[in-house]
Amino acid sequence: MAHTKNRWIGLIFISMAISLVIIDGTIVNTIFPEIIKSLKLTSTDIQWVQESYVLVFASLLLVWGSLADRFGRRLMLLIGLAIFVAASIWAGASTDASSMILARIVQGVGGAMVLPTTLSLVNTNFQGKERGIAFAIWGSTIGGMVAVGPVLGGWLATMDWRWAFLVNLPLGLIVILGLLWQVNESKAEQRPGSIDFLGAFISVVMLGSLVFSLIEGRIYGWWTPTETTSIFGFEWPSIGVSVIPFTLAIFVLALVAFILYERARDRAHKNVLLDLGLFGIPSFRNGSIAVLIISMGEFGLIFALPLWLQNVEGFNSLSSGLVLLWLAGGAFVASGAVGSLSGKLSPRLSVQIGVLLEVIGVAGIAWFAAAGHGWVPVAPFLFIYGFGVGMATAQLTGVILVDVPMQKIGQASGSQSTLRQIGSALGIAVLGTTLFTSSQAAITNRIETGLNGTGTVEQIHRVASSVATEVVNTSGGIIPGIAGNLVNNGAPTQLAEVVQAEAMLGFTDGVKVTGWVAAGFLVLGFLATFNLGARKKKEKQAK
Repeated sequence: MAHTKNRWIGLIFISMAISLVIIDGTIVNTIFPEIIKSLKLTSTDIQWVQESYVLVFASLLLVWGSLADRFGRRLMLLIGLAIFVAASIWAGASTDASSMILARIVQGVGGAMVLPTTLSLVNTNFQGKERGIAFAIWGSTIGGMVAVGPVLGGWLATMDWRWAFLVNLPLGLIVILGLLWQVNESKAEQRPGSIDFLGAFISVVMLGSLVFSLIEGRIYGWWTPTETTSIFGFEWPSIGVSVIPFTLAIFVLALVAFILYERARDRAHKNVLLDLGLFGIPSFRNGSIAVLIISMGEFGLIFALPLWLQNVEGFNSLSSGLVLLWLAGGAFVASGAVGSLSGKLSPRLSVQIGVLLEVIGVAGIAWFAAAGHGWVPVAPFLFIYGFGVGMATAQLTGVILVDVPMQKIGQASGSQSTLRQIGSALGIAVLGTTLFTSSQAAITNRIETGLNGTGTVEQIHRVASSVATEVVNTSGGIIPGIAGNLVNNGAPTQLAEVVQAEAMLGFTDGVKVTGWVAAGFLVLGFLATFNLGARKKKEKQAK
């Protein structure tokens, strides 16, 4: 007798699968100090351990989403989880930088299989009101896990950083068995013919060059080189121009080639990696624009806030992660609220309310964050922000996919997941630059004001500029030890304490500016949501 599968139990395992990937994207930042000490990483190693995963992950989402339609969405998810778990064991057993970087690259390959296939499975296994509830659970899981990652990382770091990777083995096995037990296979009919291998290759080049440019622009310089570019032994020549304009040019050329090639294959009735006709569906096109903009503002502040909590407010990695649980709490409460309102509240209105709550949450954090005031003033706004993420993420995904033909759902899922990743990368690039640029200026100005009259203008400026540069180079990590370092170098204790206090205030100013910029992106995203559902309105009016 065939086993009858319960799709709601299956949804639990699908959500657990996406949780493993999302947590891994945030947990490494928390345990990084321990990894650096253990593996003796250089500055270049640090950069690639952090960013190789994101680069590979974003580059392959579209490829795996499309192939899942052809070979089976559950099969692709299971293969992705197996690769991800194996790479996690590899990362946890790493003894040098090269091994860790390669493990992170393989993790990115597996993770890119998981994200779009979980979305496709949710979309194919649920219909009507149930689909809205399922998307709410899926979306809130993403929002909540972004906050849970730092907590889990901080706790595991108190024992051994390797457990942050090795814990994926038992969890991964549970998820794989659960998927086999309670989730049905799902695939789409394909045109006869071969796989679009060339389209896949072009898409990887296109997305890889774009994400690399967005992530590395601040490091290597957007035009003029600010640092020597060294990638796996290759060194960019000293020609007075950064590598970034060239990688952006590669992206533009690959984008044009991808569009022309995919259209040509479609006209010839061959299989395509991405059916560009999807962007002719108003709900998909408008929703994709909205998700790109919203993603730019959604998680940028989560990059800045732990730095502020640890380096200005004196929290350790675990306690700063616990503060972010307010965000997770808001996201999980939202999943229940959205589920109960499903059918009573239109998806577009739910998205708009969610994004508006995100704006309020981020703006509130930017307004109330203050050096020496701790976590209490920002916690309620983190909850509001998390609630907004939970409402908006799930329903926005549903709106984007609502009119997509079922046989193209994997392509569409991969496409919107890719846009979400590109938006996040662009947001982190812009907000990271905003944080460090504004912090450097604010710290310099505040120290110069605080030390006014204690020496010559040149001496004061030199101290202020030096401290500000060190703060930026260490992402704020030097702030707690500034006074001690200055005293050890012969500075009077009172003046050293003034410099540290002003550096704290200046870094807080930078975090506040970053919050306002993130809120600005979310406002633009909110305005973009008014185009959602436009086609259905016109159809009703025509009738």
